[in-house]
Amino acid sequence: MLSWTLAFLVIAVIAAVLGFGGIAAGAASIAKILFFVFLVLFVVSAIMGATRRRT
Repeated sequence: MLSWTLAFLVIAVIAAVLGFGGIAAGAASIAKILFFVFLVLFVVSAIMGATRRRT
């Protein structure tokens, strides 16, 4: 999932450099959403891993 985030981030940067405002904004918002989903999943898996090791 992190690779999707990086792909949309690269698309957003390229579109911004080329002057495509709408495409850049759309790709940046998708990258932002995917990043936060990835971050939440990482935190949940870290908490689950920490509690599983203690038992």
